[in-house]
This record gives sequence, C-alpha cells and structure tokens, in this order.
Amino acid sequence: MGNPLLAIRALGQSIWLDNISRELLDSGTLARLIAEDGISGVTSNPTIFEKAIGHSELYDSALRAAARDGLDAREIFFRLAYADIRDGADLLRPRFDEADGQDGHISFELPPELALDAAGSVEAAPRFFKEIDRANV
Repeated sequence: MGNPLLAIRALGQSIWLDNISRELLDSGTLARLIAEDGISGVTSNPTIFEKAIGHSELYDSALRAAARDGLDAREIFFRLAYADIRDGADLLRPRFDEADGQDGHISFELPPELALDAAGSVEAAPRFFKEIDRANV
C-alpha cells in the first residue's frame, strides 16, 4: 500500500509534527520523518518545550552553560528553544525552498503572557522572528 503520509502529501496536504525536542533533532528522527514520511512542518509551544527540556538530559550541558553565562530562567528558555527551532528550521528549509515558502515551516509560539495582548503580540512577533533568524519560522 505504501506510506499513507506520502499519499496524503501527494494529494496536496501538508503533514506537520506537533513536537520538537533535542532528542528528535540529535537522533536524526526529525530528519528521517521529513525525508521518509514527508513531514513538511513542525509546531512548538511552551508545553512541548517544558516536556522536552524537563524530561531529558540532552539539555543539561546547555542549561549549565547558560547558567554560567548568568542568564535568568526566561533567557535560558529562549536560548534552548531558539536552538531547537533553528535546527528544525534548517532541516525543513529544503521543503520551504521547494514550495516557494508555502510549506516547510516551524512555528514558535509567543509567550503565554501575550495571549490577551494583541498589541504586545504584534510588537513581539517580529522581534522573535529576527532573534531566531530563519525565514521559515
């Protein structure tokens, strides 16, 4: 029968993975999902990062380095999250280019404190985009 995810993609539907973690990146799993299963996007949110960072030893050295650099908890979160988002964006970049920017994205959700702050969200989004520095975010 073949891979049903590839069949769905052949119909023009994008398949996104609702997860990102250092484990998915370092193990090659995300790269494999993109190459073999046609995953063409990834979502992230604070809960996904909490589970990834809080339940894995793969972030420990980066956490220690950030603490040595004197970063507070918020700054540490952004340093770790940005690294994962950048690496995921780099893996998805060929799909982004192939689709002329219509696919191959990874999301970065704005912080929860902006949920009810439209003006703050509009101000923050371009800043996060610039800091992450990937066209397909």
